[in-house]
Amino acid sequence: MPDTLLSYSASFLGWKGDLTRVPFWVYRDERLMKLEQEQVFEGPVWNFLCLEDEIASPGDWRTTVVGQMPVVVVRDTDGSIAAFENRCAHRGALTCLDNAGSGATDFQCIYHAWRYDLRGNLRSVAFQRGVKGKGGMSSGFRIGEHGPRQLRVTTLRGLVFGTFSDDTPAIEDFIGPDVLARFDRVLGGRKIEIIGRFVEVLPNNWKLYAENARDSYHASLLHLFFATFKLNRLSQGGRLVVSPNGGCSVSETIAPTEADDPSYNGMRSVNDDYRLEDARLMDVVDEHPDRVRHQIVTVFPNLVLQKTQNAMALRFFTPKDVARTNLEWIYFGYADDTLEMRKRRLRHLNLGGPAGFVSMEDGCVGGFVERGIATAEKESAIVEMGGAGIESQATRATEASVRGFWSLWRQMTGL
Repeated sequence: MPDTLLSYSASFLGWKGDLTRVPFWVYRDERLMKLEQEQVFEGPVWNFLCLEDEIASPGDWRTTVVGQMPVVVVRDTDGSIAAFENRCAHRGALTCLDNAGSGATDFQCIYHAWRYDLRGNLRSVAFQRGVKGKGGMSSGFRIGEHGPRQLRVTTLRGLVFGTFSDDTPAIEDFIGPDVLARFDRVLGGRKIEIIGRFVEVLPNNWKLYAENARDSYHASLLHLFFATFKLNRLSQGGRLVVSPNGGCSVSETIAPTEADDPSYNGMRSVNDDYRLEDARLMDVVDEHPDRVRHQIVTVFPNLVLQKTQNAMALRFFTPKDVARTNLEWIYFGYADDTLEMRKRRLRHLNLGGPAGFVSMEDGCVGGFVERGIATAEKESAIVEMGGAGIESQATRATEASVRGFWSLWRQMTGL
């Protein structure tokens, strides 16, 4: 850990206490970004990179980020998948400038034409021997000793993940069996395909969104649509599952079992005067069937898999700077969807996204926190709902998975 951070955190900004008190400075300290990049994103975690379907054929590639590091993911000629830092070893320019491409046989830096193969290995240097016997690289320069950092890659149910650490356990063990079972509920056994995507910029630190995705307590209190139309209420059945490492979780909401639910009477998030012009938004097919209407799966550090009604999406969020977060939404369906089901999924997608009937509030509430804690570095958030532990619970009126996130984060950062 950097000495500057040690001396800084050893003063009044140290994390004092347990997981029920999260110090507000962890969202605002710019020096944490370097530590998080090295110890979290480049540490023993599995970073989401892309969908296998996006790089289906040899030579297909896509750019993404691991934390703030630009990365290229590519399908090699033998069908395997490789991923490496999107940085030329020469002067540091991006090797790939576009978001995606196909038919690549190699990658060549636009700046000085240094060339890399599909695994990120440096293969040639323009004018390495000089021109007409003059200039060029020294005789001791060895191409094989230079190149961008490469990731260890794995796949899980059509998703591609990468890690820089040799200590990262198998992804199934990292996620944990109970969370993996609910991961498989959506992704297991059927081929998926992307039906839409976009990126929004959130006005808050990335960890505030990591908390929000794990916070089942807020859903029916913040989101008027959820509570008013009984898509998600804490009084409905459901549970919270947390992985052994604390960093991965599942929140599930069961369809309402009673027409009259007085538990939300007088709540701000319920407005009985609201009506739907298109009632088909509530038309749900129980695909599995298990009567689960809303499911959120989180994978540490920054991936969310969700299914709400019949809409399915991945949410991938990364730090842009200390107070801004890029949130990428990837909507998908099954490749064998009927036309009717695909239309239903697209209708239900109106719940998500920056202008979604539900997700709109999530896009701004992190900014409300940032503004509220502007001068509160010595204070802490109270994260005590459901106790002080990180264990699974048969209720969603708990913040156990939020505490689980911080448990793993503290372990990796040493704070």
